[in-house]
Amino acid sequence: MARVLVADDHAMIRAGLRRWLEEDRSIESVGEAASGAETLQQLRESSWDLVVLDINMPDRSGIDILRHIRAGHPNTRVLVISAFSEKQYAIYALRAGAAGYLAKDQAPEEFMRAVHTVLAGRRFASAALTEMLVNALDEPADRPLHAALSQREFQILCKLAVGRSVSEIAQELCISVKTVSTYRARVLEKMKLDTNADLTTYALRNGLVQ
Repeated sequence: MARVLVADDHAMIRAGLRRWLEEDRSIESVGEAASGAETLQQLRESSWDLVVLDINMPDRSGIDILRHIRAGHPNTRVLVISAFSEKQYAIYALRAGAAGYLAKDQAPEEFMRAVHTVLAGRRFASAALTEMLVNALDEPADRPLHAALSQREFQILCKLAVGRSVSEIAQELCISVKTVSTYRARVLEKMKLDTNADLTTYALRNGLVQ
């Protein structure tokens, strides 16, 4: 019997996912969290087999939360769900330790298939994600610019794109300001951009931020 925590800032989404999970006899209990802070608090207070995690939380990014879960709760598996398509975030979520990634426009049956796959100890990839991964191997020249970034560089890109300052990012990630500045320089160089405003424009055009 599995214990599942649903972490999403939208009450209607949590309610819908909770209903589908509670109808499954293999799920023992379902919890909820509406923010990154609540998610980490729930993990400190209870043991969870699976966290269904929205990539776009109000207080911190889902990638940040995912990294904390993998570091502090290695036995808890994470299924990332998002309004963003697989093309924007799936690779980075999987690299950060997610056991699966599912877009929110999928049917309830696909969601439950993902849940069962991840709880069984396997990785879940939708048909769309699988096709994208195969195409990426065949056509590397068509990859977007941000595909060349490392996991940490992508994390910095997304934070800069929403207006976080270098000092704010350093505090959030528990690294030095100098380190953040170095990553920022690498991101700008790899993407052939000049300013934070350029990063924001790029992120908006490519659906990396809302």
